[in-house]
Amino acid sequence: MGDYMLFIVSCIFVNNILLAQYLGNCPFLGTSKKMETALGMAMAVVFVMVMTSAVTWIVQIYVLEKFGLVYLRTIAFILLIASVVQFVEMFLKKNIPALYAGLGIFLPLITTNCAVLGVCIINVDGKFTFVKSLVSAFAYSGGYGLALILFAGVRERILLARVPKPLQDTSIGLVTAGLMALGFFAFKGMV
Repeated sequence: MGDYMLFIVSCIFVNNILLAQYLGNCPFLGTSKKMETALGMAMAVVFVMVMTSAVTWIVQIYVLEKFGLVYLRTIAFILLIASVVQFVEMFLKKNIPALYAGLGIFLPLITTNCAVLGVCIINVDGKFTFVKSLVSAFAYSGGYGLALILFAGVRERILLARVPKPLQDTSIGLVTAGLMALGFFAFKGMV
């Protein structure tokens, strides 16, 4: 149990998929202007990342490795991620239309969110067991959500501040993201 707790802390803080490994920056910058949208995107990424990690682990072990098709891993994983995202999109459109409208174009972009594909590949390359893959996906997506929500809070405060014209919007967002990454870098010595 202690090993899993250390592993979870490592995935969330030390090896944060967004701020330490720099995967998934497009939706990070795009959906972080409002707290509600950031929270919705964080929940969607948690669900998609855990589901795709489970499905891709099963496909890797029982299909790709068994039949010697490991070279098709990237294509297979992208197709599986796209299918799961399509399922999430249909679910949100039917059951939570306000969140679906708030996420807009960024929901289908989870398909191309390299953080989701990156975690699936990390799980397979690390030779994680099925349970460790699920824990990894949940912890990495939790770290992604934490960074996204923190960033949304900072961006809401930036809207109230007087920012010099050359630094407005995306520029100040990138500077802020860099400062957050430096803050998360302080966790490197923990694990």
